[in-house]
Amino acid sequence: QVQLVESGGRLVQAGGSLRLSCAASGRTFRTYAMGWFRQAPGKEREFVAGIRWSDGWTYLADSAKGRFTISRDKAKNTVYLQMNSLKPEDTAVYYCAAGTVVADPTQYTYWGLGTQVTVAS
Repeated sequence: QVQLVESGGRLVQAGGSLRLSCAASGRTFRTYAMGWFRQAPGKEREFVAGIRWSDGWTYLADSAKGRFTISRDKAKNTVYLQMNSLKPEDTAVYYCAAGTVVADPTQYTYWGLGTQVTVAS
């Protein structure tokens, strides 16, 4: 099993920045990809960004390109999501996930409990 714990979500003003963190523990050798998803009230969960653990290759959803950056610290087993120029429509619960294929949302099998991000207008 892989355990994922997110942190960093909070209330922020539109235009502001936020960095989310996700600490992984457990049988992390099974993790080839880590990613961030989000789910807004009344909407389906959507993929935001993913990163290949081995070489740091990243894949971002169109909604994240130009504003969000995903990175990882291998020594800390931690993945980050840097979010800039935040908009009210970025308000959601953000989930960290681990899986086997960076760019295939269906291949993420381990999930954290989520962290709330609220962007005030």
